[in-house]
Amino acid sequence: MQTGFLNSRLFILVLIVGLFLVFASACEKENPQPAVPETDTMTDRDGNVYKTVKIGNQWWMAENLKVTTYQNGDSVNFETSTNNWQDSTSAYCISGSSYYGFLYNWYALSDSRKLVPAGWHLPSDEEWKTLEMHLGMSRGSADSITWRGSKEGDKLKKARLGSEPTTWFINTENQFSVWANNESGFTALPGGCRLFNGNYGSPGASYTGYWWSSTLHGNEVWYRYLDYNSAKIFRFYVNKRYGFNVRCVKD
Repeated sequence: MQTGFLNSRLFILVLIVGLFLVFASACEKENPQPAVPETDTMTDRDGNVYKTVKIGNQWWMAENLKVTTYQNGDSVNFETSTNNWQDSTSAYCISGSSYYGFLYNWYALSDSRKLVPAGWHLPSDEEWKTLEMHLGMSRGSADSITWRGSKEGDKLKKARLGSEPTTWFINTENQFSVWANNESGFTALPGGCRLFNGNYGSPGASYTGYWWSSTLHGNEVWYRYLDYNSAKIFRFYVNKRYGFNVRCVKD
């Protein structure tokens, strides 16, 4: 009798353990851990070394461009004057810190001397959408304008690390609850922007980040924008004299 009782208890124990393992396995499948992005580096003609990351089938720069010469060796115009920025054709400037990369107007990017490093190109509006949809955005949302998606923006932003002296995409904690996670490895930084009239956008660096596409909308250009208090991604078009950061995609 005692042997039969022990066997029954053993059977029940094995059954419970088995059910637990099945449940744990199902939960793991429902909440898979994000894959670690594949990374590499590239070097521009000025000797700057950039981290790169593979997102879906695209290779993106994981840092903002900061090249100061065209492919033929000519220097890009470095413009600090507000008045001159309004009238300048190809130009770049620095907002806040060079760590954010440089801000370029679209004339510098469309210059025949070619600003973007060889083997890479300025992403089209559709290539930006491909990135966004890989991160979970629907085609309908990707094709729409202004703020789109849900948390795709946070998957692009550099994660906030408590050990860092600077908080990227500043969060006031008491007012907002949007935190970046950089799940994609894109490592977006908030370099701010320069307006068509030469002034710098407000609130500026550490709060906002803007990036060009290569696609025209009439006489304006499609771009992307990330903000410190939104987990979404903004899409619209803008005057070519604005100064935005640049991310490149591998050919």
